[in-house]
Amino acid sequence: MDLKSLIRDIPDFPKPGILFRDITSLLRNPEGLRYTIDTLTQKCKDAGLAPDYVVGMESRGFIFGSPLAYQLGAGFIPVRKPGKLPGAVHTIEYDLEYGTDRLEIHQDAFDPGSRVLIVDDLIATGGTAGATAQLIQQTGSELVGFGFIIELKDLGGRQKLPDVPILTLVEY
Repeated sequence: MDLKSLIRDIPDFPKPGILFRDITSLLRNPEGLRYTIDTLTQKCKDAGLAPDYVVGMESRGFIFGSPLAYQLGAGFIPVRKPGKLPGAVHTIEYDLEYGTDRLEIHQDAFDPGSRVLIVDDLIATGGTAGATAQLIQQTGSELVGFGFIIELKDLGGRQKLPDVPILTLVEY
């Protein structure tokens, strides 16, 4: 299946000069969504990734992370924006192209030594994924890999991530 044909380009969003890769057109296509989850699942299995948990970042990481966790027989852990989790949290602040942001994960999200796979819809500069990897380290767990639907190769995000398998389905 040609996933690129299901991802629409939105010029000048969120600001002039940016070409936004919109996945809502992929999500509304039942066959495309099924293919996306099944293909990412198979890539994880082929790479020998056997996570105990899949972590998805708010909010699009939730969309792909939950069904992937189900397919892999793993638990799902959300990484959220500040103030959204009710328990004690680990927090990290990280740089964006246009400022800073913060992410949080429950301190008791998993037992130390758990194997964790990070999943999101897209890797661009690597800031969000890199920050999430640092949160995983704070929990004492082992990062086993990353899974992304889209990779924007020219932005070099892959080079900013830890040396673990990085799986992608579509590259621009």
